[in-house]
Amino acid sequence: MAAQQRGLRGGPVLVVGGGPVGMVAAAWLARFDIPVVLIEAEAEPKTDWRASTFHAATLELLDELGVAEQMHAEGLRVPIYHFRDRTAGLVAEFDFGLLADETPFPYRLQLNQQHLVRMLHERLRATPGVELRFGCRVTAVDRGPDGAGVELRAADGTTERLTGSYVIGADGAGSTVRHALGVEFTGFTYPERFLIASTSVDLSRALPGIAEVNYVADPREWLFLLRTPESWRAVWPVPPEQDEREALAEETLRRQFQGVAPWPEGYPIIDRQLYRVHQRVAGTFRVGNVALIGDAAHINSPMGGVGLNSGIHDAVDLARRLGRVAEGGADVEAELDAFDERRRAVAVEYVQADTQRNTERLRETDATRRRAAHDEMRAIAGDPERARAYMRRASLLESVRRFGIGLPPGRAPEPAVSAPH
Repeated sequence: MAAQQRGLRGGPVLVVGGGPVGMVAAAWLARFDIPVVLIEAEAEPKTDWRASTFHAATLELLDELGVAEQMHAEGLRVPIYHFRDRTAGLVAEFDFGLLADETPFPYRLQLNQQHLVRMLHERLRATPGVELRFGCRVTAVDRGPDGAGVELRAADGTTERLTGSYVIGADGAGSTVRHALGVEFTGFTYPERFLIASTSVDLSRALPGIAEVNYVADPREWLFLLRTPESWRAVWPVPPEQDEREALAEETLRRQFQGVAPWPEGYPIIDRQLYRVHQRVAGTFRVGNVALIGDAAHINSPMGGVGLNSGIHDAVDLARRLGRVAEGGADVEAELDAFDERRRAVAVEYVQADTQRNTERLRETDATRRRAAHDEMRAIAGDPERARAYMRRASLLESVRRFGIGLPPGRAPEPAVSAPH
């Protein structure tokens, strides 16, 4: 059924960005029989390894979409993670199994994000009403009373204008859509850069007793260590004064891994990325019939693995609202205002607050505050009720139960259970 016949005047929804968040948005819109044009600047689906964690609340949504089974077949279930100190060792162990009575997915699923992109790309290529435009860069966005449009530039320099009913900006932290709208992106940038490096060495052999996900506090060089199906991955800070080429050099990375855990055979490096980390939120997530989701709307420290997850929640929330509008009877302004209000509140109150707190806890240099933080983590892990509430928040179940995902305006979600910080 055409979009105009379903109540979306002006043509298809134009989704800008072919990463995991844009792909999820397109797939959910297609579930509602809403025509979609997905526009991606890269010539092929993105292969970025950066995000690799899918939390329980997100897996529930992806299961509804019908892709969770394939993700589980390729991914790694991790029910337990550790908060550790680089000198003192294990501080606290947390078990997502405490949530087994609330979700069918009481664990983190570790799967590099490009695999979800691949799965959804294969599906969308075969979905009627979906047009994929790879190798096309959006250079401008315009809005009108009955629709929105974008200007495209192909790799050969040719330009084209597309019009649609709505534009969804899922085009990352440097979002062209957000810039075109003139929306502020307030917050700050960490002085240090973060480096992700992956190795084929099994770090659990080099560091016996570690979990498959580990947050390691240290005042000089904190660490984040996690296992994915392909490799073990480490994240550590790179000082502002260190040269990028030196930080990414094979010799430097091998030496860094030896500092994490000695391994006589050496550490083969199979992937590396160096990037700046920000804590920023867009001033608004919608302007008229143009909306922002994922990193285009909010970016954060990776400590907690919630950025990609929250972006997927944005995508589903917005798609459900446009689905109701397409079916007729839903007030589009009320729906889009609810999307903006609720998803921005989640970004500020959960994503930003928790990832900043997690990062500061790892990098704390004051010895008294470090001891107090460690004592608090031990106390939370040692109290089943506090631990359950903590895991409820870490898995994003608390934010979803509190705000819902795409709930109609005026419908109150369930009361949230307050989690310890």
